[in-house]
Amino acid sequence: MAKATFQDLNPAGLLLCAVVALLLYQIFRALRRRRRSTPLRGPPSQSFLWGIRKYMSFSSDTIDMFEQWVIAYGPVFHLPSVLGSREVVLADPKALSHYYSKETTIYQKTTYLRLALEKIVRYRPCPCRRQRRTVSPAFSNSALRNLTHIFFDSGYKVRCPTINYILTRILIRLDSIGIAGFSHDFGTLYGNHLTIAEIIDAFSIVRPSFFAMICFLLEPIFPVLRRVPTARGKLVQSLNESMADISHEMMERARKASDGNAKPEDNSVIGLLMRAGDAASSAGYSQEEVISQMKALLLGGYESTSTTLTWSLIELSRHPDKQARLREELLTSFPTSDPTWDQLTNNMPYLDAVVHEILRLHPPLDETWRVAVEDDVIPLSTPITTASGNVVDRIVVAKGTQVTIPIACMNRSDAIWGSDAKEFAPERWLDEACIPKKAKEVQGHRHLLTFIDGPRKCIGRGFALAEIKAVLSVLVRSYTFQLRDGPGTRIESKTSILPRPTITGEVGCKMPLRVRRVG
Repeated sequence: MAKATFQDLNPAGLLLCAVVALLLYQIFRALRRRRRSTPLRGPPSQSFLWGIRKYMSFSSDTIDMFEQWVIAYGPVFHLPSVLGSREVVLADPKALSHYYSKETTIYQKTTYLRLALEKIVRYRPCPCRRQRRTVSPAFSNSALRNLTHIFFDSGYKVRCPTINYILTRILIRLDSIGIAGFSHDFGTLYGNHLTIAEIIDAFSIVRPSFFAMICFLLEPIFPVLRRVPTARGKLVQSLNESMADISHEMMERARKASDGNAKPEDNSVIGLLMRAGDAASSAGYSQEEVISQMKALLLGGYESTSTTLTWSLIELSRHPDKQARLREELLTSFPTSDPTWDQLTNNMPYLDAVVHEILRLHPPLDETWRVAVEDDVIPLSTPITTASGNVVDRIVVAKGTQVTIPIACMNRSDAIWGSDAKEFAPERWLDEACIPKKAKEVQGHRHLLTFIDGPRKCIGRGFALAEIKAVLSVLVRSYTFQLRDGPGTRIESKTSILPRPTITGEVGCKMPLRVRRVG
């Protein structure tokens, strides 16, 4: 009998062999990592294919799950992940400080995160340092001083004498980032139709199918799977095309306004990117890179801050006493005029407290992920007991291990922020002495991980804070806000591109509020 060879296999047989080879390879890598890594405790796996991640995706409160695991297994533990792999979760302040200091060298984007980003911007994002060097002047304090009036103008656009009930889909951010960053007014607050807003909303309704999840899981091995049509994939393609159209339109308008030459004194985002794309520029950006950077900044800026503004109105609606206190500060300090950037930053303590409490309770990103590209030893502030029963004050993370940072869990942990960590309490920010000692061990802006930390911390932090404060001050001075169904309305987070608030049981991510004019 003749021996069977690979040439004799049909396509289905070849695919089966490839899948078996993939599984054996993943098992080999997992065994190597476990042999070289510190054996950590953690929750049991639900399946080899999905680990515990699929189970988490059906939970309405993964933040609470992370906190319960910290209590059960310590501030550093393993999390069963896809294809039998394990993630290392860091919720220890000293470990996080070490991690962020090494984020540009040892810890880099995971394969799946890179794939997701490349699908949206259709180009591999440029190195972090190069991007920051190019656009950082647009986010400097001097630039923000000149942009603050734009944020206030966006807030005033929603002031309408007939408004008494609105459905908050915050489009303020889109207009603000368009004018301030790209010298382009989208006009969404004047009723202009914008496809990108509808597409982003659709992400909260169209959930990835099991087939789509399998395709995404196997994409690193079989790149051809990227071309398999899925409902979620079509949304991503539509989002990319919409952002590309907007980016090309903004670039063309900017070129016409400057007679085809980027002005040296123009430190807006689009001005800086235009100069970076000039043939004579040392930055050496191609036009494709310029467009991809515009898309990334447009999407990241719009989605994150619009969600924060929505949560701000929700929490103030839930707590009318705190809403009234904020309104009193605003009307007392600036009854007939708008504050400057310096006044907005330094002279309005309760507004600052409200905004930072929102950022603590509701960070735009619940968690972040990186993969170790070499072995590393991570020190701990709190010793842990390993799976083998040893007590250690440092752990070894093997090359190829995914490291997860539970941002929302750290921001809302009872062990770090005290017994009222889950409560909306802006007063905690009015006196540094009210910040718990454990929270002060967390490095990051105001002891929060909302803006990340280290070399990759959010470059637009100042831009976002100024915009949120300006828009919120205009709205709260002008209107009172209530939840449509009262302060007891049940609200949960639903994943769109980033987690968005929605009323439990309702479709989509719209948040109905009752709005009345002050006085």
